Amino acid sequence: MDHDNQKNHLKAYGIVYYSLEVGLKSKWLLNYDGGAFLIENNKAVENECRIRGVSYQVISDAKSQIILQEISSPSSNQEAVTLEKAPKIAVYSPKDKMPWDDAVTMVLTYAEIPFDVIYDKEVLADKLLLYEWLHLHHEDFTGQYGKFYGSFRTAPWYIQGKKDAEKLAKELGFNKVSEEKLAVSKKIRDYVIGGGFMFAMCSATDSFDIALASDGVDIAEAMFDGDASEPNYQSKIDYNKTFAFTNFDLVRSPTTYEFSSIDMTRKRRIPKTSDYFSLVEFSAKWDPVPTMLTQNHTILVKGFMGQTTSFDRNTVKSNVLVLGENKINREARYIHGTKGKGMFTFYGGHDPEDYTHRVGDPKTELDLHPTSPGYRLILNNVLFPAAKKKKQKT
Repeated sequence: MDHDNQKNHLKAYGIVYYSLEVGLKSKWLLNYDGGAFLIENNKAVENECRIRGVSYQVISDAKSQIILQEISSPSSNQEAVTLEKAPKIAVYSPKDKMPWDDAVTMVLTYAEIPFDVIYDKEVLADKLLLYEWLHLHHEDFTGQYGKFYGSFRTAPWYIQGKKDAEKLAKELGFNKVSEEKLAVSKKIRDYVIGGGFMFAMCSATDSFDIALASDGVDIAEAMFDGDASEPNYQSKIDYNKTFAFTNFDLVRSPTTYEFSSIDMTRKRRIPKTSDYFSLVEFSAKWDPVPTMLTQNHTILVKGFMGQTTSFDRNTVKSNVLVLGENKINREARYIHGTKGKGMFTFYGGHDPEDYTHRVGDPKTELDLHPTSPGYRLILNNVLFPAAKKKKQKT
C-alpha cells in the first residue's frame, strides 16, 4: 500500500472487505509499507485483485512470519492488527438526494463495499441497531435547510426540498423539521453511545453538534420553521451535550451560508497551491485506532473546501484527537473521539478530489483518482470497526 507499488489504493480496501466477508484471515500492518494488508492466500482473492486492478504480492508463510516478527519489535512504530468481521454499513442520506455527490457514497461504490441507504424513518424506528458503521451524508441537523436560503431560496430544488422535509416531519409526528432533525440527532447520539461507529463530513459535522447543543432552544428563524428564534439563544447553548465542539458562536443571519464559528471557511487565507494538511503520527502499538485512521502513503494530504471546510482549533474539545491539521492556519481537518462505548470521526470538506465543489458541479470520477490520499482516509474509517480492539492509551 505504499506510494510506488499500489496502483489502486481505494479498491484495495474493497478487496480486504471482500476477504472478510468470505471468512478469510486478514491483518492490517500499521505503518508497514504504507499500511499494507496481509490476507490468507486464496485464489478467489487473487482473481478479484486482478479484476479490480489492485496490486498484490503472494508471499510464503516463512516470509509472512519474518514480516510479523519485524513489526512486533519494540523498537518499531508498527503493529499487526487482526481484522475480524466485515462491518455492516449504513449511509444516512435522503433516498432522492440532490444532484451534488457525497464522497463516502462514491468511494464505497468505487471500492465495491456494500452499504444500505437509510434516512429519518429508519433512524427513528431504531434500524441503526442493525449496523456497525454509520456515515452522515451532508445533512443539516438544525432544520435550517443547509443555510442555502440566501443564495438559493428561489431555486426549484430548494423549494421542493423544503416541502419534502416538512411533509416527512409531519408524517413522523413533528410540527417542525428542526424538531424532527433533533430527534434523529438524539437517536444517532444514542447509537454511538451504545457502541456504534459514526463518520461525518462537511456540514453534517458541525450541524450535528449544534443540534445537540441547542436541544430545547429555538435557533431557527421564521423562514425556516414559521416562527422567530428565541431571544438571546446563544446564551442557552449547552456545550456539554456535543460530541466534538465547544465555545462556538452561532451565525444568526439566515442569509449567511455558515452555521457557526466552528468552521474555518471564511477565516482561511491559504492559496489553493499550498493548501495541504498533515497527518499526525501516533504510536501503533499503544494507540492502534488513531494509527489505523491515519494510514496513508503520504503524510501530506491536499486540502479541499466545503460548507464546513475545517474546524477552528479553539472550538475543538480537549478530549478529541486531532488526526490531521494545518498548523499554519490553526485548523483541524480530521478529528476523532469516543462517546460512551462508541467512536466518531469528523472530516472537514466536501470532496477530496474537487477543491471547490459547488451545487450542480459534475460528480468526481474516481477512476481518475485511484490512489487519492484524501479518499483513503474515508476508507480507513470504513475498515477500522473490523479490527480486534485494544484499549486506547492516549
